[in-house]
Amino acid sequence: MSIRSILPVLCIVLISCGKKSDLPGEIIQPAKMQSVLWDFIRADALTTTEQKNNTSSPEALAANVKLQKQVFALHQVTKEEFYKSLDYYNAHPVLMRTIMDSIVNKANRERTNNTGAVNPSLTK
Repeated sequence: MSIRSILPVLCIVLISCGKKSDLPGEIIQPAKMQSVLWDFIRADALTTTEQKNNTSSPEALAANVKLQKQVFALHQVTKEEFYKSLDYYNAHPVLMRTIMDSIVNKANRERTNNTGAVNPSLTK
């Protein structure tokens, strides 16, 4: 075989072995997902605390939806993007574990620093 016939095959092999994006384009990247999920969880906790654990009342549900919308707006993601990404991460436990470990570490740091206040932009 001549070099001319091997070169295209070699290029294809090298390109296909190159690092591909780990995530589909429509999935929120891990660092951003960690931030969105962190605020999402905190918004849910705030609703639960304010409603004194009566989270099934219409008022609690409305308050939770309002805070979720604020979280999505703050992070410039849609509800659909968030839930599609959440489904993706749930289907990929190694990735989800990395995100959740980051969230747990952040919560522990805030607890240690005693700065666990809710993001002020979410309470307006």
